[in-house]
Amino acid sequence: MGIDIKFPIGLMFSLLGFLLTGFGIVTRGDDALYHRSLGININLWSGCGMLAFGLIMLFLAWNSRKTKTK
Repeated sequence: MGIDIKFPIGLMFSLLGFLLTGFGIVTRGDDALYHRSLGININLWSGCGMLAFGLIMLFLAWNSRKTKTK
């Protein structure tokens, strides 16, 4: 098959995870923003999770493309 869905999914999750992590870092000291989430910086943690998932998907897409060319 010529279509590998891992690359666009990995790119999308990496980009959104990077943006969300950046927003979580910038708004780290705003207690009023994170009052409803019990003081947990949910933007930072969900962004880190999305970024990790996206990077794993990109690695798997790169790895599968590398093994196909051999």
